Amino acid sequence: MIFRQALSILLLATSTTAFTTPSITTEQRLTTKMFSTEKEIDLGLTPELEKVTKAFKTIGDEQTRYKQLLYMAQNTAEANNMPESSKIPENKVPGCLSTVFIDGTAEYNEEVGDYVLNFIGDSDGLLTRGLVALLVRCLSGNTAEAIQKVDPQFIKEAQIEQSLTPGRNNGFLNMVRVIKQKATELDAAAREGKSETATQTKSDNAEESSEDATADNGHGPKYNAIVAALQLLKPTTLNLIDNSDQHAGHAGNDIDGESHFNLEIVAEAFEGLNLVKRHQLVYMMLGEIMPQIHALQIQANTPEEAGKK
Repeated sequence: MIFRQALSILLLATSTTAFTTPSITTEQRLTTKMFSTEKEIDLGLTPELEKVTKAFKTIGDEQTRYKQLLYMAQNTAEANNMPESSKIPENKVPGCLSTVFIDGTAEYNEEVGDYVLNFIGDSDGLLTRGLVALLVRCLSGNTAEAIQKVDPQFIKEAQIEQSLTPGRNNGFLNMVRVIKQKATELDAAAREGKSETATQTKSDNAEESSEDATADNGHGPKYNAIVAALQLLKPTTLNLIDNSDQHAGHAGNDIDGESHFNLEIVAEAFEGLNLVKRHQLVYMMLGEIMPQIHALQIQANTPEEAGKK
């Protein structure tokens, strides 16, 4: 699943419309140095959780981090498709200000060579559901052993804690505890060959259909990856033009030819965000795709703005 990595405020200091590899490389070096000097203690993060933690940390202000959590609450499939049959006392997280349910399954992954856990969740509080979305998405697809290593103090590293009241922070810690407990129980049941794993509705249908829509369409893998990743913003308009052929032989135009893109995107997610923060949101959605391309020119508007043009 596609879920978002580092942002770059420094990139936009010189250009509000373009993303260049030299700048991102510099930003990545700064980010890597920052994390290597500040994070002496291993937080045991899963690969996806590490990406998201870094992405949140590079968001400059608390309001934007808060809004991103709310957006995740509304658009993360794993936090919006929990069947009523899973909302039972056994799956309820105690000690939360809002009502929270978390359920999961364990299945053997041939590539990993071990059992991995997949989670779903829900909450009647929007901000709390954003925290649920972050956890179930970033911890799914990992072994029980890897999940046990996760230090919940990553919420401080991501600076999300600043947006939480003490009560919500305690609730978050309880969510992590319940997920770890379920991971251990589900893993043990799977290894014993039992069929006692909880019922989970498959929540990746939307992503699969998005991938199917971009497959075999004559475009390259980076083009398709960009289009698929930006579906999380639920755009009403998404026009992506690959003009890499205009830069053939230039620095950054690698062997596969996918190096330069123009993006026009219209989405409600940009409401209330200035130009810089809209670009940051796009960068977060594209995550690990960004370092693989040389330039991305972005025109991001709200539906209301697009209607006036």
